[in-house]
Amino acid sequence: MSKTSFKILAVVGTMVLSGPVLAQMSATGGTGGSAAAGGTSASTLGTGGTSTGSAGTGSSLATGGSAAAVDGKVQSRSKVNETGSGDLKGQAKAQAHDGGTFSKSHTKTRVDAGEGVSSTTKSMSHVPGEKPVKSTTSTNTGATR
Repeated sequence: MSKTSFKILAVVGTMVLSGPVLAQMSATGGTGGSAAAGGTSASTLGTGGTSTGSAGTGSSLATGGSAAAVDGKVQSRSKVNETGSGDLKGQAKAQAHDGGTFSKSHTKTRVDAGEGVSSTTKSMSHVPGEKPVKSTTSTNTGATR
């Protein structure tokens, strides 16, 4: 191969490598929590992820909860909604009570498509005559809305 042909190949190779580069990103995150008092307990969690690449943007969100009571009443519910812009929002609630003793937990999770995930869980339990026990856990991996 002569020096002239080598220089031409090198220039062509450089031009191909310096083409446009597509930005890629991914983010995941989530929180969960639980509370228990007497014969009651409640827990919730939420997790999500988003990824952007050459094929586009994809996002997911999962949330749920459970509650238990020895002799009392329990309730749990969860839902996920998609916004018009492709973002996802979800929440889960769980509570249990037995007389004046109760436990509850609530998680809110949001996935901003192509940006990040934010999630917060608040839990609380209470026994009559005692101070309530509360906890909060939060995370944000780049969500901006």
